[in-house]
Amino acid sequence: MLHEPDPAVAPYRFTFETAAGERLGILVYAFFANSQPTRNRPEDEHRFQVKYGADPKKPQPLWHDPYLLYTTLFVGIDRPARHYPRADRVLHNPTPFFVSVEYKQHHVDEIFARRWHSWERDRRAGSDELVEVLVGGTKDSFLRFVRFEREALAEAPGHRQLLAETLLAPASLVPSLNRTLPGAIPAPAHLHALALEFQLSETEVLNLIASARRLKMAVRGWVAEEHLVRKLRGVPGVERCERNDDEGQPDVNLVFAGVPLVIECKNVLRERNASGLARLDFQRTRASKSDPCSRFFAPTDFDVVAACLHAVERSWMFSFVIPTQLDPHAKCPNKLASNVRIDSRWNTDATAVLTSAARFKK
Repeated sequence: MLHEPDPAVAPYRFTFETAAGERLGILVYAFFANSQPTRNRPEDEHRFQVKYGADPKKPQPLWHDPYLLYTTLFVGIDRPARHYPRADRVLHNPTPFFVSVEYKQHHVDEIFARRWHSWERDRRAGSDELVEVLVGGTKDSFLRFVRFEREALAEAPGHRQLLAETLLAPASLVPSLNRTLPGAIPAPAHLHALALEFQLSETEVLNLIASARRLKMAVRGWVAEEHLVRKLRGVPGVERCERNDDEGQPDVNLVFAGVPLVIECKNVLRERNASGLARLDFQRTRASKSDPCSRFFAPTDFDVVAACLHAVERSWMFSFVIPTQLDPHAKCPNKLASNVRIDSRWNTDATAVLTSAARFKK
């Protein structure tokens, strides 16, 4: 331990070094978790209360290190049961005081059976709350949790849960750029122009991406869009299919049968519903304070929605729909519902959906 915080001042800042020489810093928003019986609440419920004695009417921003030297943790700690559930601090930023984060006994059972478990936090029926993925672990998996949170910062819920499930070995979360690469760096004629510009081998460039969370997250999002563009370019009748890099705009522009169309690409959640259907949390992360309905999409925002199924299929597959076929929002006029199922209205045949979108736009 290199630095221990004052226990009377929250949040708590620690810096420490592992036996392997890895130096880490964490800033911890920690709250006591418990399963005390509460009137009018389920008997199998566990929870932790988010409160530090602040003004309950004033949201509290969570600190985030812009240089990524410190990893911020938002965690409940159940001392008697020796487990800790962790919330997504991006979705809780800013956080109101006082709120409760609930989870169930069967989640605790899975934590102790596996020492590490991830799940979607239960939402009220019909709720428009953003989907949140909780991750729980036992005491001996805490270092793994720190590395996971460093890796998963700002990831979409589906990929956050996929990362939690697939990054099994703690060592897989510790990138190394210092290992000796086999063979000599190829001759310049065989190097990608970016590798030449960086004066690194192509393998070193990939290692660099793998080691930098922000780079990897950005690349993962672009990979989904690249696979979508490649698929759409292979559709007969598609012309000038390009990715759109403008902030807040649909992800892909193309011309189909002479009609210009815009397409929004969204990642599905990791867990299917009870009927086995993939799901989308179809809303923006933030809304205007003056207009809560601005969080939700309108059917006129784009011509086609493409659902990337990678989080459930582990393959870059897509299903498509015209937004006017989706359910309207129950409370916000001219907006779309946020809880979306990839059901029979969706089609893996891009040609059929693009044809319908072009006909509708005409």
